[in-house]
Amino acid sequence: MGGSEGTFCLVLHSHLPWLARHGAWPVGEDWLYQAWAHSYLPVVDVLHRLAEQGRRDLLTLGVTPVLAAQLDHPYCLRAMHSWLADWQLRAHTTHRRLPEVAAREHRAAAGALRTFEETWRHGASPVFRSLADDGVVELLGGPATHPFGPLLPGRVRRFLLDGGLRDTARRLGRRPEGIWAPECGYAPGMEHDYAAAGVRRFLVDGPAMRGDTGAAHPVDGTDVVAFGRDLDVTYRVWSPRAGYPGGADYRDFHAFDHASGFKPYRVTGRRIAEKAPYDPERAAAAVARDAADFVGVVVERLRDLRRRRGRPGLVVAAYDTELFGHWWHEGPAWLEQVLTLLPAAGVHVTTLRGAVEAGHVEEPVVLPASSWGSGKDWRVWDGAAVADVVAGNDDVARRLLAAVDGVDRPAGRDRVLDTLAVQAALALSSDWAFMVTKDSAAHYARRRAAAHRDRVRELTDLLPAGRHAEAARRAAEFAAQDDLFGHLDARALTRARDRELVAAR
Repeated sequence: MGGSEGTFCLVLHSHLPWLARHGAWPVGEDWLYQAWAHSYLPVVDVLHRLAEQGRRDLLTLGVTPVLAAQLDHPYCLRAMHSWLADWQLRAHTTHRRLPEVAAREHRAAAGALRTFEETWRHGASPVFRSLADDGVVELLGGPATHPFGPLLPGRVRRFLLDGGLRDTARRLGRRPEGIWAPECGYAPGMEHDYAAAGVRRFLVDGPAMRGDTGAAHPVDGTDVVAFGRDLDVTYRVWSPRAGYPGGADYRDFHAFDHASGFKPYRVTGRRIAEKAPYDPERAAAAVARDAADFVGVVVERLRDLRRRRGRPGLVVAAYDTELFGHWWHEGPAWLEQVLTLLPAAGVHVTTLRGAVEAGHVEEPVVLPASSWGSGKDWRVWDGAAVADVVAGNDDVARRLLAAVDGVDRPAGRDRVLDTLAVQAALALSSDWAFMVTKDSAAHYARRRAAAHRDRVRELTDLLPAGRHAEAARRAAEFAAQDDLFGHLDARALTRARDRELVAAR
């Protein structure tokens, strides 16, 4: 398998906010189990099949710490097993009304149950760790709860980044050298945080590179390398107007049989209300057609880069993992065909680490403030629609720092402060502002942001009032519901403050 045309990197970003014990449907735990069943299981199956053929360095896989915490959590593992069994049961009860749909869903549910019980029953970390240890994927880390970093005080941003990297190291046995910064959010200077944390590579969106995504670049003044998404290639899939998932023959994500929850229709047409029945054979033909088209687009892009630059180029396409299977039912099959066809077309398929090793790093760049959201700026997370969320986040960060700075340096861990740090981290998740701005379950997002923000306020009001016993009791109640990141140690914020004070002298 040669790479005469150039190099291609596929990057998948796996992320959901903390959903465990915070509602089930229509937004809540069901979101987690749907993504797990329809994206994480089949995408990993694709990786295992290709690995069995001897393939290595297939793609770069980001798994955020907050998602990993759920995929490893005993509560979520038990609930996921029950959810899969319920999926199979729903297929049984739908048989008389929709026999073909029921048979198809029964086979899918039975396969998912078998895969879960054989491969995932002890959590996701053994699954991802084996893929990384065998060289099948490069794993990325990130900040603990996916906060939008550019809007955070530096000390809080660095605390959550280090906490997330430590969490990944505990689960996977190694500290990641690459990250997917939440929302590809970047502000000038963040590269120094990355360098200090041992991060050597990260992603930005293509416009942050001013469209020059044909190579990776060190960010000015550091050895930290930035990769830019090639939007011309990426949008062949991602574009809401012309992306492959909107093709007429694919299963329609939005059209339900409400009695069963199944999706028995194909897209048919963008403005067609009466949807045609889903036809797996038509969908399979569309997968083959669109996979071949995508490979052709990548090859032409690489040839254009070689013509313009006089040397082999790099294409980075990056997507949310949940697109493949959850949102786009046929996505995993498309993914498998693309990863099979690209090497046969003369494209070197590798990871971000592999791209560095292959020499696709060129001159340093100075990056502007940016994100991968609308406008490629910060408006999704800092716009008028979420001004109250932003103000609340500012208050959360201020209260967290004031609380840890306001106590004598403890000899041991302080469970109240540690719980405060976890609740602050959950409140600062970028998902809440995104969901509000995009009007996607905005009511749930506002409720979640407010709940964690109120817990931060309650604890930070109790502590300075000397009501330590009440604070400890309430912290224990919060920790019982949100029992993730037990290693997150609030003393790290105090140590960071002390280092900054010494450096300033």
